[in-house]
Amino acid sequence: MPLNVLADMDQAIFNGKIFGKAILITPWKLIGYLGVLLFGGRWLPQILASKKAKQVKMPRVFWIMSVCGSVCLLCYFTFGKNDSVGVLSNLFPAFVAFYNLYLDLRQGGAKL
Repeated sequence: MPLNVLADMDQAIFNGKIFGKAILITPWKLIGYLGVLLFGGRWLPQILASKKAKQVKMPRVFWIMSVCGSVCLLCYFTFGKNDSVGVLSNLFPAFVAFYNLYLDLRQGGAKL
């Protein structure tokens, strides 16, 4: 990415107070929030698929959400926050998700 785009990612979209608390939202934070939403929300389709099948199921969308969430969080922690703890805590799950998505696509597993 060009440097000016990265610099723009640190500009405030919202800088104010909500319920008396100072809140600063930047594009990087939005990417981080999206990553958290995808990575945490991946369990909803998993539990719905398992409930429908009446056994443990890992639908492809689970792995897609895992990969997308991990990539968003890795970008946030690498470029937005520059936090090695966040990078390391999301790096291994990203590899696992990529590998499992690869296996699922290769085996022609259950569709989305």
